[in-house]
Amino acid sequence: MTIDWNFILRIFIAGLLGGLIGFEREMRAKEAGVRTHFVVALGSALFMIISQFAFKGVHDEARVAAQVVSGIGFIGAGVIIFQKNAVRGVTTAAGLWVAAAIGLTCGAEMYSLAIAASLFTIICLEAMHFFTHRFGEKALTINISSPSSEQLSGIIKSIKDMGADIQLLTVVDDVATFQLHVKQKEYLSTIDKLLLLCKGLKLEIS
Repeated sequence: MTIDWNFILRIFIAGLLGGLIGFEREMRAKEAGVRTHFVVALGSALFMIISQFAFKGVHDEARVAAQVVSGIGFIGAGVIIFQKNAVRGVTTAAGLWVAAAIGLTCGAEMYSLAIAASLFTIICLEAMHFFTHRFGEKALTINISSPSSEQLSGIIKSIKDMGADIQLLTVVDDVATFQLHVKQKEYLSTIDKLLLLCKGLKLEIS
């Protein structure tokens, strides 16, 4: 049995480039990291090679690749989480989708395009993280149990004095619920202030 080092190089480069995107996701403590992206990209490259060379006679080389494009959606859906009216993991799912595309590109031996796509993806993710952390806003849902009207009024006034934007205030069964929009860079300091304001009360932040 002869070893085709060209095919091995294709799947190796695919896994390496996919792993680079996964490394960025893992550094951000996201749902899918290096291993998942590595395997997705490597597997996609392998499918591309199989579609090109494994079937003898008349065949459609694009058919297997097309199935990878649609099939990767199942993995992407698995990392998307809906929790407390917030959707998480969409960017990671998109990263897996791109990793699959990069794998297919490496499988087709289009290395320069695969490398460029990987670099552009990582630059986009890192740049958006930088700007979002410094200039973006984060929505916090606050639940305060059993506050008196005087306590609630004082808490709301103090929050407004902090410069936070209060939205959707409701009081049901002695539980006051409202949403805050705060700067991402002020997220931790805002939570510390809320804990001091609501001392002695049951507080949930999500």
